[in-house]
Amino acid sequence: MPATERTPERLYELVYRVLRDHVEASKLPDGLVLLEGPIADLFGTSRAPVQKALKILNDEGIIRRFEGRGYVIAKRNGRTIPDRTDIRQTGLTLPENIDQAIRSRSSWQRIYGRVEREVASAAAFGRYRIHEARLASFFHVSRTVARDVLWRLHERGLVQKSSSSRWIAGPLTAAAIKEMYEIRKLLEPAALIRAAPRLDRAALAGMRDHMLALEFDHSNLTPELLHQFDRFLHVECVLNIDNKRLALIIRQNQLPLATAQTFQQYLGLSDESATLSEHRLVLELLLKDAAEAAAAALVAHLGSAQKRSLARLKVLSVVPAPNVPPYLVKTR
Repeated sequence: MPATERTPERLYELVYRVLRDHVEASKLPDGLVLLEGPIADLFGTSRAPVQKALKILNDEGIIRRFEGRGYVIAKRNGRTIPDRTDIRQTGLTLPENIDQAIRSRSSWQRIYGRVEREVASAAAFGRYRIHEARLASFFHVSRTVARDVLWRLHERGLVQKSSSSRWIAGPLTAAAIKEMYEIRKLLEPAALIRAAPRLDRAALAGMRDHMLALEFDHSNLTPELLHQFDRFLHVECVLNIDNKRLALIIRQNQLPLATAQTFQQYLGLSDESATLSEHRLVLELLLKDAAEAAAAALVAHLGSAQKRSLARLKVLSVVPAPNVPPYLVKTR
């Protein structure tokens, strides 16, 4: 009988295997801090597969969370001292077979995260046409791949098709923000109650402790870290449900998550202690198995987040529009 064809490894499995092999061969130093962003850049992928790979390594005890951001490689003997050397400078290399496997993955996965950030950022400043051919050329991918990315952005609610079949992003308006938050306040709490029994308590506790530490000392707080907290609560927790239709509707109305970094990039980090406290309270209640109370706290957080988003959008309206990639064309 012919041999069964082996199912190709998923992207997170490839990332996991390379990191695990390097750690086990002592090719990465003890205590090295592992961050999603630099690893994603190294592998040329989005953060989602890196996040999943790191979670598996953490579950296996190969790496662990610590008081700072990210994970550290567990010390084999004695206490671990965090080493913040950029992993891209440690000499980590991708074996040829792994490199080829990653590059042969669906190309949309490798560029989607960046396109999403750039489109969401532009939408906060007005109405833009996304030029499909220029998108393909800019990222050196086929038109088919570019179209795949755009359809996925469409599923997220980030772009729309115009009456002339052009891809359009924005403008992000106060009315749109209010509508999205209204939907989120109705659906996200209900989803969180469903998701509560499925959540990883160790991950909840780790995030709770991280937020608590930052409430007392904001010196290590960054826009990237705030985005990580937002994503943990509103994506990893809220969307940890079996009802895929419900999850899709919620995701389509989470555009404010994608634009939050834009606000912080152009307006700077304001006092985020309220945001941290709101997130932490939801996690505290989940850890106490008080799902209904956690859902109520989530409603309160979304209400406050809506007010902050509207205030920031108003300020952003007087900030000059930034330079955008050539595939984005400002329209009326």
